[in-house]
Amino acid sequence: MPEPLVPGSAASRQHQGSSGERSGCIAMAAAPFLKHWRTTFERVEKFVSPIYFTDCNLRGRLFGDSCPVTLSSFLKRERIPYEEAVQKNFSPAQVGDSFGPTWWTCWFRVELVIPEAWVGQEVHLCWESDGESLVWRDGEPVQLKGSTASLHYSLTLFVEVACNGLLGAGKGSMIALWAFVYLPVVTVFKSGVCCVSWAGFGSSPLASPPHPDMHILNKILAVFILTQLRFLNMQHGLCLLTWLWPFKETVRKCARSWSTTVKLMEQNTEFVFVCSQAQQLEWVKSHYPGLHTRLQEFACRGQFVPVGGTWVEMDGNLPSGESMVRQFLQGQNFFLQEFGKMCSEFWLPDTFGYSAQLPQIMRGCGIKRFLTQKLSWNLVNSFPHHTFFWEGLDGSRVLVHFPPGDSYGMQGRVEEVLKTVTNNRDKGRTNHSGFLFGFGDGGGGPTQTMLDRLKRLGNTDGLPRVQLSSPGQLFTALEKDSGQLCTWVGELFLELHNGTYTTHAQLKKMNRECEQILHDVELLSSLALARSAQFLYPAAQLEHLWRLLLLNQFHDVLTGSCIQLVVEDAMNYYEDIRSHGSTLLSTAAAALCAGEPGPEGLLIINTLPWKRTEVLTLPKPGGAHSLALVTVPSVGYAPAPSPTSPQPLMPQQPVFVVQEVSPSGLQWGGAYSGMRLGLDPGAGVMRSFKRVGAWFLLQISPTSRLSQEVVLDIGCPYVRFHTEVHWHEAHKFLKVEFPARIRSPQATYEIQFGHLQRPTHYNTSWDWARYEVWAHRWIDLSECGFGLALLNNCKYGASVRGNVLSLSLLRAPKAPDVTADMGRHEFTYALMPHKGSFQEAGVINAAYNLNFPLLALPAPGPAPATTWSAFSVSSPAVVLETIKQAEKSPQHHRTLVLRLYEAHGSHVDCWLYTSLPVQEAILCDLLEQRDPTGHLSLRDNRLKLTFSPFQVRSLLLTLQPPPN
Repeated sequence: MPEPLVPGSAASRQHQGSSGERSGCIAMAAAPFLKHWRTTFERVEKFVSPIYFTDCNLRGRLFGDSCPVTLSSFLKRERIPYEEAVQKNFSPAQVGDSFGPTWWTCWFRVELVIPEAWVGQEVHLCWESDGESLVWRDGEPVQLKGSTASLHYSLTLFVEVACNGLLGAGKGSMIALWAFVYLPVVTVFKSGVCCVSWAGFGSSPLASPPHPDMHILNKILAVFILTQLRFLNMQHGLCLLTWLWPFKETVRKCARSWSTTVKLMEQNTEFVFVCSQAQQLEWVKSHYPGLHTRLQEFACRGQFVPVGGTWVEMDGNLPSGESMVRQFLQGQNFFLQEFGKMCSEFWLPDTFGYSAQLPQIMRGCGIKRFLTQKLSWNLVNSFPHHTFFWEGLDGSRVLVHFPPGDSYGMQGRVEEVLKTVTNNRDKGRTNHSGFLFGFGDGGGGPTQTMLDRLKRLGNTDGLPRVQLSSPGQLFTALEKDSGQLCTWVGELFLELHNGTYTTHAQLKKMNRECEQILHDVELLSSLALARSAQFLYPAAQLEHLWRLLLLNQFHDVLTGSCIQLVVEDAMNYYEDIRSHGSTLLSTAAAALCAGEPGPEGLLIINTLPWKRTEVLTLPKPGGAHSLALVTVPSVGYAPAPSPTSPQPLMPQQPVFVVQEVSPSGLQWGGAYSGMRLGLDPGAGVMRSFKRVGAWFLLQISPTSRLSQEVVLDIGCPYVRFHTEVHWHEAHKFLKVEFPARIRSPQATYEIQFGHLQRPTHYNTSWDWARYEVWAHRWIDLSECGFGLALLNNCKYGASVRGNVLSLSLLRAPKAPDVTADMGRHEFTYALMPHKGSFQEAGVINAAYNLNFPLLALPAPGPAPATTWSAFSVSSPAVVLETIKQAEKSPQHHRTLVLRLYEAHGSHVDCWLYTSLPVQEAILCDLLEQRDPTGHLSLRDNRLKLTFSPFQVRSLLLTLQPPPN
């Protein structure tokens, strides 16, 4: 056993001597390291503590002399602009005063006098309060620091304090209802002091004895008494669009974060700030134009880099395919207009999964790179890659990087850098990885301290080399090593937060409804534009409504993972879309049939690309209603039938009564209070019925009940369940299940622009983790020759286990919104048994029909006497999804955009027929940029198109001027 080292021992003296001989100079004797490792650990911990020994440790030496300031304030419930605030009456205030309650705003006037003795020194305003604060000077948000050569000796500032914490106003310790002012002083900042980075001390192996760095740390502490080091601290901010705080508070969070970003970029020319979400920049442009101008200046220098390309960081599962396209269309156009170029990376670090169609949508919007880290949150399985190619539903591929640190809020500590290296599952395939640092979620972002730490790690022996760079530089380096990367095919499913597919059902219902409204408004407005020289396409109104919808598709809004204040704002935005959309629909319908002969009445409009014959409820004089069987051509209209007009004949589809039981014989977890069978009045025989229905009431619990009307229309391939629920539960989940005599190892779920299969068994942990999944309008379970489809008009959570199809209807979580899903709900789902495959049976068309009902719009003048169709498609595998006016074009006011996709999963050639006066047809990408090789030949009013499985294609149609 070796002898312990003691003062003056031979071993000690020999070591010193040999060391001195090697260095070529006389070595100074250092005090031997005799302390237990834990003693030094505690000493270092107190050395940098913000709480203990601040009168003599490192943090206590940051600031020198100080002087107090004079405070006055006023409280306001509303968030008001600076110009209005400075005109208010301010009352005297002092340290320790409380202000609130939560979500109010307190404005402070801060009057300070800087002593002449401080000339030439760096001076800081130190402000500490419970709420988020923004300093204003001369009408602009600032981060206040500087030397007395640049600061006036007398200065008046204003501080806007939000009565909420960084993460809103949550329960328990997150924030109290009232906040306090703790520290308003002006002080001299000792720029000769810097922080010693000991971030790795406390992580293995530094925290376990013995370790040579202990000696180094002990020496640093001893030398600190005689020397001063350098320390700077400035912040920059990046925050979620909303979550535990309302939208309006995010506007101020952007100003608070980015005003300090500007200061950080000024003093660190190598620092690159990454910013996603065009919506936040649009808010800054509107509310803080001076700050927006500064961000544009730094963008020109390459320090401020917009990324993502979308309007907001949307949810990756629930928005429709067209909504996802519009996220990129609005976002990329905004970035191009305000910052001179589009984004080349999709940036979505914090959402609840990623659709298998995102790679195709990204590629169609000029993006081949994708960064996220959310799958590190998986509950069950660890994702096998950090850098890989992602292949989507149609075969499109993008390069994906998950920062191996598994976080978007790292702080530049040594242990985080070491984790990034050791956690990288693609070492050997690539030697580069991203490191996302800064306070996230509620804002704040990187600080000067974090930057200094990372700079020191740029050339530290034994640690990875850290370089401050841009996303473009990172992906360029990754692309050089991409030859050995693996490929992941299909969706990126997050094994967590499955309840977000269902929570806040009203948000999801309104999202689906508003997507349908905007689809119909654009389609009718486009047809009116083609047929009327006087009609003006409502481009500005539609852009505003689309941006409201895209805002509500932020990943913490549409998913329902937000507070009640956010839900209230979102529902108001949905109501705006619905009310203005209805007005635009009526205007377009009036222009569409202007000048047509015929009697006054109703116009029946079909906005889907196939002929439809359906039972429709039409108004009668006196407020009554009648049922009519109507036939409307593809993307066109038909006059409403008169009560005496002959009804179209339907192919006979007999209905068989399998079993007939009394109400008392029906059982479903409760007692039925009544049931009735509804037949069409005056019907004589079964084949003359237009609609039959049954109604019942189910008392779910003492506080919740469900009423339902089960409806079958003549000629309709599905049974509808119109449902009304009064829901007042806690921590409960309402589902509907349909057992089927079908055996299949997989079920099919509709997603954006297509569908995919998921297992119906739990063979592996990857299968089990998908016990609850998301889908859009339909799911299907089929075996050879027969299947059962479950359709819906506003639901997203679903599952198929074994032979049971399940649709999630309502939840009752109590955080972060205790009122989530409480109250009255209306929704419809439908059951569709079918022969053959779901493609052959028309399940896709049926689900569209359920979600896009025929429109019965009043014609202000004579309604057309004949039917008319604008477009049709020869193949049932191809869906004409969107018709709209082009965003920009030399003839944009007379150019339409059509978007189609292959829905069956097949290669197909088809003809697109049109009755519109088309002058030119050319293919384009999803951003509506023309394909120079994509000219299409128009023959006999038709265009030939070719599709591969699940391919999305867009084309520009330039119209001839309509006759006056």
